[in-house]
Amino acid sequence: MTLKLFYSPAACSLSPHIALREAGTRFTLEKVDLQTKKTEVNGDFLSVNPKGYVPALQLESGEVMTEGPAIVQYIAETFPKSQLAPAARTPDHYKLLEWLQFISFELQKNLSSLFNPALTPELKESVQALLVKRLNWVATQLEVRTYLVGDRFSVADGYLFTILNWSNFVGFDLSRWETIQEYMARIGSRPSVIAALEAEGLAKA
Repeated sequence: MTLKLFYSPAACSLSPHIALREAGTRFTLEKVDLQTKKTEVNGDFLSVNPKGYVPALQLESGEVMTEGPAIVQYIAETFPKSQLAPAARTPDHYKLLEWLQFISFELQKNLSSLFNPALTPELKESVQALLVKRLNWVATQLEVRTYLVGDRFSVADGYLFTILNWSNFVGFDLSRWETIQEYMARIGSRPSVIAALEAEGLAKA
């Protein structure tokens, strides 16, 4: 049995999808309808992940891992030659964990709320104002580095690209941050990212 990633197009599962392609390992994809909780082979996704959301990574043993930040760390550590994460117990390793937590709690949580059609104008304005503050800080970090950690692509970069890509779906304009736009273009041009976007039907014509 090879690794199997349960995903939904453009969801946070794009992050481990990119990581798997960066790792150069064999894996399969199974698309999930998050509304019906059915997979593309009409399987019951809740039997795979009772939490009901993606990503879920089925290991060769049949065990299932969930939660994106944990999955990408697993991929990085399982395929160390890909150098998707700094060596354990180094300062850069903890910097990676810092970025993964920041992206999850400060960016994913807030951007995902903008998908909610029931969000009041007042709440939407409040969320957007907070995102501006957080992205102002991200933009300053990208002024002095090409990637988030060290001098090479890591799973944190795939994660940040995935979450900021949601701006295209919720009408949140990133054009005010030139460094972020350059970063998105840089990460988006990687072969692994292009391949993942194409596989999920997200590549621009």
